[in-house]
Amino acid sequence: MKRATTRVATRRLPDRHIGWIGVGKMGARMCRRALAAGYRLTVLEPVVENRAIVVARGAGFVSTAAELCDRARVIVLTIPDDSVLREVVLGPDGLCAHVAPGDIVVDMSTVSPHLSAEAADVLARTGAAFVRAPVSGSTQLASDGQLTILLSGPPEAVRAVEPLLATLSTRRLYLGAGEEARYMKFVLNILAGSTAAVLSEALMFGRKGGLSTRAMLDVIADSIVASPLIEGKRDMLLARDFDPAFSIQQMITDFDLVADTARAIRAPMMIAGLIRQQFELARAAGDGERDYFALLEQFERMAGLAPEAPDEADDTLPETG
Repeated sequence: MKRATTRVATRRLPDRHIGWIGVGKMGARMCRRALAAGYRLTVLEPVVENRAIVVARGAGFVSTAAELCDRARVIVLTIPDDSVLREVVLGPDGLCAHVAPGDIVVDMSTVSPHLSAEAADVLARTGAAFVRAPVSGSTQLASDGQLTILLSGPPEAVRAVEPLLATLSTRRLYLGAGEEARYMKFVLNILAGSTAAVLSEALMFGRKGGLSTRAMLDVIADSIVASPLIEGKRDMLLARDFDPAFSIQQMITDFDLVADTARAIRAPMMIAGLIRQQFELARAAGDGERDYFALLEQFERMAGLAPEAPDEADDTLPETG
């Protein structure tokens, strides 16, 4: 098994019938990809409207973990947080009470490493394997099957589910046998949130000096600090259309997970703490459900700047006579 920046080797799933728990914004899109690739899906999702989306595409549904484990040997989780993971896996009627030896549970959620390790330990005692597979990417990338999946867990289990994960992603990076994928996901989220905060402050500073947002983004894109993330948010920043791919509320939740984990491992995270407070100010101003790059307008408010109108500035050179 090669590590880090190489793809995971492909092996065949023992069964193309997949159980799926959690069919929200990301989960529904991934389910549709799996169905289109020929997998049979049975979903466990309490929200009728959510499960109806994939049932209409041919998925079956059940009401309990016991029923799901009776039907599928591989079960994928796309769930919102630690509390749901604890209930779904460790609860009295959770997966740990119903999985069989050889089953594989694949958790694609963003959850804490300590709870993930607890779930892995309990499942291992039943003979089931726990694959950590948090994703990097937006809902649009999920629809297009272009996510990046960070992987850790038992190598043989990771190999077994790789064909399924290949239908959902363009890159699958194996990082180790334990909680490495969880930490890597947090590393990416720290950098994404930090980029939004630092870029927002820099753009505010430039506007105070008379620069337009368009001019600054043009120069940034052609400089040493260019990044795919900034370029991907360019149109949003210029149009001031902060319809969320990932919201400020979601970023706060992830930074809180980072803070809790940092305390547990005694990692000083002073800069992340300051950035989290900037997101808190934006949430308090009513921006919690906007995209996390709406933080730009929070910095502008603090500086006494009105939001720049879309395409307000004309950055062309004046004609000479």
